[in-house]
Amino acid sequence: MQWYTMGVDLGSTTAKAAIVNSDGELVASAVVQMGAVSRQAVGVAIDQVLRDAGLDSADIARTISTGYGRRLVPSSDKTFTEITCHARGAAALSPGVRLVIDIGGQDSKTIAVDEEGLVDRFALNDRCASGTGRFFDVLCRALEVDLGEVVDLALQGTENLEVSSMCATFAETEVISLLAQGADPADISASVHRSVAARTLGLVAQVGKAFPAVMTGGVAKNRALVQFLSASLGEQLVVLDDPQIAGALGAALIARDEHRGNLSLEVADIDADRQLVAQRSGGARDCTGCDGTLGHDHSAHGNGDRVPVILNMDRLAVPGPSGR
Repeated sequence: MQWYTMGVDLGSTTAKAAIVNSDGELVASAVVQMGAVSRQAVGVAIDQVLRDAGLDSADIARTISTGYGRRLVPSSDKTFTEITCHARGAAALSPGVRLVIDIGGQDSKTIAVDEEGLVDRFALNDRCASGTGRFFDVLCRALEVDLGEVVDLALQGTENLEVSSMCATFAETEVISLLAQGADPADISASVHRSVAARTLGLVAQVGKAFPAVMTGGVAKNRALVQFLSASLGEQLVVLDDPQIAGALGAALIARDEHRGNLSLEVADIDADRQLVAQRSGGARDCTGCDGTLGHDHSAHGNGDRVPVILNMDRLAVPGPSGR
């Protein structure tokens, strides 16, 4: 008899939901954008994915939530970090993946995945909006264009301008200054994208390059950044058809595994959760002492602080009676 599980990923700017069947096949998915960490968006995403799957809530055997607002999902049976869920979802969407680069609305993460598809280590930057979706929103506002136009402009740019500010707070002022100097908007956009690629490469360095590499999150839909980051990595990034659903899909698959009693990543995920909470609750984004430039270690902080790296996260995974 067929049964279903659901994953819900409440991020900083979007809510995503995915349903898989008992065979682990994706049945339906939904992506809804309705503001910052929106509970309303969660409800809309869940209603939409159930409707698209031709199911109702009673048909869902288990639901796991993830993302920034994972504890705000009322129908969730358990929560898992986006680290665990993005890795699982990316491995399902691109078998054999060894590196996941997740860039969302407010933070960015790199996740090294081993040959078994488990998280080996990860690095997180969420104390600065440099290189995130918010950063590109600032660029759009400064150039007075929409995101699609910013991407097109970046692909047309030929000159590599010096963009010293990687801070979302200062970047708009710098872009306006470059425009006042007569710089071509296409060159500005291209240069900002190159700088973001360099910033992301620094985050990758914290966990180590590995291929195939997959990019997840909303920013993965930015064709220009994918191109510049691929060039920086020296190898083409794998582009998923729908990179935004990786976290929700991973959560749905973990829910399926738990419902079958096949695998528990709970111990490992608790460790990751402690690390995320410690870093995120260590204070709001504090720009004190930051000069807004790209530090020598490719950190967005002028003081040279390195991005925290969490090692061997899934080595504490506890197999169920049926193995993985």
